[in-house]
Amino acid sequence: MAKKTTNFKTVFKTLLWPRKTALLIGLFLIIISRLSGMVLPVSLKFFVDDVIPDKNMNLFWLILLLVVVAITIQSITSFILTRLLGIEAHRIIAELRVEVQKKVLGLPVSFFDKNKSGALVQRIMDDVDGVKNIVGTGLVQLIGGLLTSAIALGVLIYISPLLTLYVLAPVILIGLIFLKAFSYIRPLFKQRREVNAAVQGRLVETLGGIRIIKGYNAEKQELKVFNEGVFKIFKFVKKSMTAQALVRSSTTFILGITSAGIMGFGGSMIMDTNLTIGEFMTFTVLLGYLIAPLVQMSNIGTQLTDAFTGLDRIEELMAMAPEEDMNRQKVELNDLNGHLVFNEVSFKYEEGEDVLKHMSFEAKPGTVTALVGSSGAGKSTIAGLVATHLRPGEGVITIDGHDLSEVTLNSYRNQLGLVLQDDFLFEGSIRENILFPRPDSSEEELEQAVQAAHVNEFTDRFENGLDTIVGERGVKLSGGQRQRVSIARAVLAKPKILILDEATSSLDVESEVLIQKSLENLISGRTTIVIAHRLSTIRQADQILVVENGEIIERGSHEDLIEKKGRYHELFTLQARM
Repeated sequence: MAKKTTNFKTVFKTLLWPRKTALLIGLFLIIISRLSGMVLPVSLKFFVDDVIPDKNMNLFWLILLLVVVAITIQSITSFILTRLLGIEAHRIIAELRVEVQKKVLGLPVSFFDKNKSGALVQRIMDDVDGVKNIVGTGLVQLIGGLLTSAIALGVLIYISPLLTLYVLAPVILIGLIFLKAFSYIRPLFKQRREVNAAVQGRLVETLGGIRIIKGYNAEKQELKVFNEGVFKIFKFVKKSMTAQALVRSSTTFILGITSAGIMGFGGSMIMDTNLTIGEFMTFTVLLGYLIAPLVQMSNIGTQLTDAFTGLDRIEELMAMAPEEDMNRQKVELNDLNGHLVFNEVSFKYEEGEDVLKHMSFEAKPGTVTALVGSSGAGKSTIAGLVATHLRPGEGVITIDGHDLSEVTLNSYRNQLGLVLQDDFLFEGSIRENILFPRPDSSEEELEQAVQAAHVNEFTDRFENGLDTIVGERGVKLSGGQRQRVSIARAVLAKPKILILDEATSSLDVESEVLIQKSLENLISGRTTIVIAHRLSTIRQADQILVVENGEIIERGSHEDLIEKKGRYHELFTLQARM
């Protein structure tokens, strides 16, 4: 299906009409500004034909006064106009960025798995930036130019219909050239934005993974990838600039020929006394007022084309289906017990083999369910389904008897805690990261979370304590320290359902002992799903599910599974020897 492109009707309805008051004031100021700007060229006829030959000093001073007043009015209205529409344009940009960010945050996790973060940043920050050319300077120049051209055309017809008729033919030709050129340039702008987004996305990845790049001496490789992307952007820029240059040169040539013709026809009419010198001078100046906006149209058209291209990409984003189906997900769960049931659940990421195959299990309130098995067996997919980051392709997941697909995400996730394998921390202080799920928590609640996760064991050694800045993604902390901050964050969230995905994977033996104690406090009274490669950490789980190839091949307590001497016994024995 072909993608829809943004047209002026859509822009008028969504961007311009809601701000009609400011735009109507702006339109009024444009009219005043352009009318005052026409006083000088129109007065030229009277100055040359009446004032100078007759030495009429009264008319001389009157014309000078009118010109000075007109220039003053034009300057004041231009200032107010630029300020009014310029500020309004940037207000729209700010509002659009918030709206697009809100939309992006409401998209499913699978969307982020398929799109680079750098490309999304460009969509949010750069694609809306061209709006200022629609509401701000571009719109002013477009409407003002058309108004000026219309007034100038009227006066030209009044002075000499014959000369004006000669001018209109090349003007129409220039208009046709513009239409053809912009239909060619607009797709180029879109392709350039897409390539630019991909390059920016890779650049963000490169900077984020700088330690890996330097560790593997891969600077040249990354530079090569960046170089290819940058020059791909340059290729589209070259094409668009060539088209713009062709439009400008064609316009200049046509206008030059037109001006030469006017000199010939006008001079002949003056010699035949069909045209006065003052009328000819006024006609020549007004011709510039007629044509200059058309020459500017190449720049204005480029700005507007770029703006519409950005809006096209935003429209594609805004049209995507949100993560939450408001028509289906209406059940509010304000006080969870945490009774979780998987009933014949299947899931696949792409067309092909299922990652989970008709999986069924029950996690009763307050119990710990541990998932073990080989890498790629489907453990993290189960955690993703419980966290509502994924949705089952078949089967039903229920929470307290309610189909999870019918529960509002907000009411469910408010009672969900996560400690993930990548222990992501935000730029800022340790305190801010722990308070992230509940920023309004008291100092006492914060301190309880800090002690429960043994964060104070290392922050007490820091000069700034909990106010220590962790750096981007927590790079200034060790892996074990980052995970303890993540656990403290989960403690503070006070969840009813807890997901621990390799929560102790980055810990040394000493840290693991501390964390095991804090985890015991954390999981108490909460329905907990634990994924762990270190099987020693899940011996006390209420049930252990051994997952292989998307199926539960064994289930039971640690003692039961050891006694069965199946896959779990094999994994446990193998780790015990290591």
